[in-house]
Amino acid sequence: MPELPEVETVRRGLTRLVEGATIDHVDVFYAKMVRPDAEEFTADLIGRKIERIDRRGKYLLFRFSGGLTMVSHLRMEGKYDVQPEGSPLVKHTHVVFHLTDQRELLYNDTRKFGRMRLVPTGTEDQALPSLGKLGPEPTEESLTLSYMQMIFGKSRKVVKPFLLDQSRIAGLGNIYVDEVLWLSKINPLTPADELTVDQLKILRRSIIDEISQAIQGHGTTVHTFSNAFGETGNFQNKLHVYGHEGEPCERCGTEIVKIKVAQRGTHYCPHCQPVPAGALEVLDYD
Repeated sequence: MPELPEVETVRRGLTRLVEGATIDHVDVFYAKMVRPDAEEFTADLIGRKIERIDRRGKYLLFRFSGGLTMVSHLRMEGKYDVQPEGSPLVKHTHVVFHLTDQRELLYNDTRKFGRMRLVPTGTEDQALPSLGKLGPEPTEESLTLSYMQMIFGKSRKVVKPFLLDQSRIAGLGNIYVDEVLWLSKINPLTPADELTVDQLKILRRSIIDEISQAIQGHGTTVHTFSNAFGETGNFQNKLHVYGHEGEPCERCGTEIVKIKVAQRGTHYCPHCQPVPAGALEVLDYD
């Protein structure tokens, strides 16, 4: 699933490509992908201008003229693409936004998991509870140390699934959680409330810096991610631990291991990130 850096990369690409464009008409080939129903969805967008494209967590927010917003979630395999009007459609194209400048904004999704929902601008949080429950963005301004002390101090959940919970911090997924825990020398099985203030300071800095650098690197391509220009990300070349099981740790040379934590593949260094006391019995090696 695309994580925050990948979705932000898509947002920036779409902004360059279609901000200011006007919708002529829309074709929906998979009705379950849109809300309201396909007929109303297509009718509501005719003649509207794409004023800007925002992002919240892993959601894209297309701001249309007339106070309408399309909330789009790419899920596992969703991609946007822009082509000249009349270009041949690929197999998994499910929604086509025909623009008045003789171009098409196409949405492709091999698994059909992506979703688009039209709502009055300003009501996104009420219309989509999952959006309204998102935690702060992983930025210097939004993710404060005091906030982290508060939420971590209240939970006994181990830190890996804690960080994957979008209501805690928005946008972190499996790849970047493994990376920031390695950078912070924190074992993924450490209970959240056992992290010290000093550890939280390091973790906060690691989260902010890692996400920023990943955005600069146009995201991580592990499976099929590409941006709005059809280009893959390159941050996978800078990953320290994710996908490196069996390889030596960059810091100490110890072999990176992969376990399952909360049903998610999890990579860490046994030396740099020692397992906390009492956690050995829950280790589940792949």
